[in-house]
Amino acid sequence: MNSNYFLMHGSFGSPFSNWIPWLREKIEEKGGIVYTPDLPTGVGIQNYEVWEKIMKCYVDAGLINEDTIIFAHSIAPVFVAKFLVMNRIKVKRVVFVCGFNNYLGIDPDYDAVNESMYFDNLSDVKKYVSDIICYYSDNDPYVNYNAEKEFADAITDKQIIISGGGHLNSESNYNEFSELLNHL
Repeated sequence: MNSNYFLMHGSFGSPFSNWIPWLREKIEEKGGIVYTPDLPTGVGIQNYEVWEKIMKCYVDAGLINEDTIIFAHSIAPVFVAKFLVMNRIKVKRVVFVCGFNNYLGIDPDYDAVNESMYFDNLSDVKKYVSDIICYYSDNDPYVNYNAEKEFADAITDKQIIISGGGHLNSESNYNEFSELLNHL
């Protein structure tokens, strides 16, 4: 395994939630190097600028590069896309789970922390990543199916829709997510 990996949580999430600890363990068992940034969450704390500042530390240390594979959940996919575009960073692959852009009406707190992540040039991420995979479900209770499909359609044909998968998180019994192992 020559790649290094970043596993990115969503709003009000953590690197210790959902399928992230399980995936980290699986990658490390294969000898991979994994980073799971613990990004600040909460109204008044979480925004694009704060998350970007943290991720730039990894860039400055040479840890995000053309051998990097990023797995991102919920709001993290649009954050990652915006971060790569705004900072002109190329990576090997991104695997986005339940990604969305410009979607409001989830809940006032989620809308407040998510809004700064959205951006207009989503399809520009294709200039920085040649392999983009999007997973989403047909019954996400937080993000409407059309918002997730629109996000995926803007950036890739590699889309996997999981029937009955919910938000593909612990609440939907996704403490493990074996399909993700196909993209190491």
